[in-house]
Amino acid sequence: MANEFTVPLLPCRSIDEIVEFYTMLGFTKAYYQVRPNPYVSLKREDLQLDFFGIPGFKAENSYGTCLVIVPDTGELFEAFAAGMREVHGKLLVSGIPRMTRPRKRKNADNHSGFTVIDPGGNWIRIMAAKSTPEETSASGRLATTLQRAVVMGDSHGKHVRAAQILDAALERDKGTATAAELLEALAYRAELALRADDTAAAGDALTRARALILSETEHGQLAGTLAGLEDLEAVLRPSRRP
Repeated sequence: MANEFTVPLLPCRSIDEIVEFYTMLGFTKAYYQVRPNPYVSLKREDLQLDFFGIPGFKAENSYGTCLVIVPDTGELFEAFAAGMREVHGKLLVSGIPRMTRPRKRKNADNHSGFTVIDPGGNWIRIMAAKSTPEETSASGRLATTLQRAVVMGDSHGKHVRAAQILDAALERDKGTATAAELLEALAYRAELALRADDTAAAGDALTRARALILSETEHGQLAGTLAGLEDLEAVLRPSRRP
C-alpha cells in the first residue's frame, strides 16, 4: 500500500499556548476543540502536528518527540528563526520553549539537524533528507570532539556534560586547532552556556570567538556560524545591562 502518512499526537499543558507558539513559526490551525478533550491540529505546508491537552502536565517531564525529515534544514530553521525574532526580538535558545541551530549529527550519518522544543516539552527533531558535503574541515581533534559534544547536547539534551567535553577540548587544542575549528567550538560553547543560564561563560566564549582572525574564504564558509554569534549576543545583551 502506498501514499500513507503519519501525524504525531503530542501532549501539552495548554493547547492555546501551543497554538501561540506554532503560529509564530508559521503554522495555522486546521482543527481546534476544547470539549470533550482539548485538541488542536496545526499545519505548515505539508507538515502537520497534533496536540492534546492534559491539565497539570509539566513540560519538563515530557517524553514527547517526533522526527521530521525535510529537504533543507537551513531554510526551515531560518523561517522559524524569523518568526521568533519578530515576536521576541531574538531566538529562544534556552529553557522551554527553545530551538537549536542546524548542525551535522555524527549519530545520524552526518545529516544536518536541529530541534524545536515546544511549550509542551516536545522535541520536534528536524533532520535533512540527505547528508551534505562538509563546508569546513572536520578532521582535527577539536572538530571531532565538537561532533561528540553536539550529540550529547543537541541529541540527548545533556548540555552540562557537552560543555564539560568541549571545555576540555578547547583547553587541549587551543594552540593547534584552526581558527575555523575554534570558532565553531566556541559558538557552540556559548550556546550551551546560555542553556545552563551561565551568562559569564557565554560572554567569555563569544569574546574569544570574536577575537579570532578569519580569512575571507573562512568568513564565507562560516557565515551561518557568524550569524549564530549575533543571535547569541542578542540573547546575552539584556543581561549585561546595569
